[in-house]
Amino acid sequence: MYQKITIVGYLGGDPEMRYTPSGQAVTNFSVATSRQWTTNDGQRADETTWFRVSAWGRQAETTNQYLKKGSRVLVEGRIKPDPQTGSPRIWTRQDGTAGASFEITANRVVFMSSKAENEAYQAQSGGASGPEPVQENEIPF
Repeated sequence: MYQKITIVGYLGGDPEMRYTPSGQAVTNFSVATSRQWTTNDGQRADETTWFRVSAWGRQAETTNQYLKKGSRVLVEGRIKPDPQTGSPRIWTRQDGTAGASFEITANRVVFMSSKAENEAYQAQSGGASGPEPVQENEIPF
């Protein structure tokens, strides 16, 4: 059996790197993917899906060094299901609504933003080149 997921999106925050007790580097970051369409009644609709990504080893170090909030990336990897249910991790937000976490263990991370694009995004607040700002309680991590 084989599983592979590929996503392209924007980082929702700066990556966070840590080391396991054995000394292995791991970097976690969130990626927002979005799609837009026009509904049957002519209204514009948007949908954003968030993924939590873990990169390991040398890739974790490189990812932490070069990616920043708003960076555009392509991630290939495998979905890591909730060990108890085999589905995405489900939780209840502070406002009582349900949330789900789609978690990916990265096999490959491709940096798609140039250094100039990253700097331009950092210079503007909530720039159009990345996802809309998200409330803290909307992200499960």
